Amino acid sequence: MVTLLWILAVILVIAGILAIIRGQMLWGIVLIVVGLLVGPGGVSVFA
Repeated sequence: MVTLLWILAVILVIAGILAIIRGQMLWGIVLIVVGLLVGPGGVSVFA
């Protein structure tokens, strides 16, 4: 489960960075914050 959360968090953060590069600043920030919250190092919403 922890590995799955790490993979999900990494995908969300990368998607957020790509959104910011494409000019979608708000959507990118939301994705990055959600990615950090989902990750095992953050406040996991699933644990």
